[in-house]
Amino acid sequence: MSFEIKINDRIANIELLSHDGSNYQIAIDNKIYEIDAEEVEQGVYSILLENKSFNVELVHGKSSKAYTVNTLYETFDVEIIDAETKYLKNRKKDDGEDTNVITSPMPGKVVKILFKEGDAVKAGDTVIVVSAMKMESEYKVKQDRIIKRILVKEGDTVSGDQPMVIIE
Repeated sequence: MSFEIKINDRIANIELLSHDGSNYQIAIDNKIYEIDAEEVEQGVYSILLENKSFNVELVHGKSSKAYTVNTLYETFDVEIIDAETKYLKNRKKDDGEDTNVITSPMPGKVVKILFKEGDAVKAGDTVIVVSAMKMESEYKVKQDRIIKRILVKEGDTVSGDQPMVIIE
């Protein structure tokens, strides 16, 4: 399992490599750590890392994946950025200019392509439908455009941020 964590203004890539009881092997930005972590009371964790002990308090923030992390000397704002969070943030980016490339924010399967190369599309037209996380998402244009190139076909599996359609 891997995801990103935003710590104040820094984004770290985190991957859980193994877990056995309170012992964890994790990779943070590809550097591997062995830790022993135990919740000692609600929201308070004792962490042993390289023979050093840390006490960390997690306080829930405005969303289910946002926290304030308190240590003895410092406080950090932390947000877990998993596939679902990336997907939801991308869905909210509906303001502003249209881009020339339609991408999916997360891995999925192309369900339907509604136009072909050379077709003119009107603002608000759905160009492509992708199924991800058991939900179908419609990707629309915000302005009148022309389909320049279609890079996928129905049934294709796409990765996150993979270009699918180029428009002009």
